[in-house]
Amino acid sequence: MPELSFQIEEAQVAQFAATPELIFKLRVGNRFADERIHTIALRAQIQIETTRRRYTPEEQSRMLDLYGEPERWSQTLKTLLWTHASVVVPAFQDETRVDLHVPCTFDFNVAATKYFAGLFAGEIPLCFQFSGTVFYAPSGGSLQVGPISWDQEAQFKLPVSLWREMMDSYYPNTAWLCLRRDVFERLNQYKTQRGIPTWEQVMETMLAEEEAVRR
Repeated sequence: MPELSFQIEEAQVAQFAATPELIFKLRVGNRFADERIHTIALRAQIQIETTRRRYTPEEQSRMLDLYGEPERWSQTLKTLLWTHASVVVPAFQDETRVDLHVPCTFDFNVAATKYFAGLFAGEIPLCFQFSGTVFYAPSGGSLQVGPISWDQEAQFKLPVSLWREMMDSYYPNTAWLCLRRDVFERLNQYKTQRGIPTWEQVMETMLAEEEAVRR
């Protein structure tokens, strides 16, 4: 049975993809170099280890809706599931490298997006938990199949600047907001009745009205 190891060597932004996507360069090794790996159907669960970094006061203020007031973070700051990804690893012996593609969203209804967007600098501590199925043949033996257990992990520190670079390239000076349909219809009616040409001006008008009421 293979004794596999996994290591994330680097990350980069996918070029010319239809949607934002990060590519993690994954090295896969087998302790038994004479064993032929025919293929691996590999799955990865990616978690954000939020407690493994420090946060500035500005970052804390941007995450109030995720974790509450900083005084409560010792209870509320928990590891956050980001996403799942998969890749088919082709045949190799000893070790090989593959690209693990991870689609990303800029939807601020998603907790991971709020977390990423709340950071200004530094690194995001990630933990990749691997599972799946490996097809292999021992030296001089026939093809066999075995499982990969969830205790196979790899840690990686994703630069915040790389995530921001990705989103800036796909959505320059833009943020996405998902609304219930009935709320959108009310906003659209507001926009139409007042002859406001853009959604940015709708928001600016409403914010100005709210500030005027507060005064």
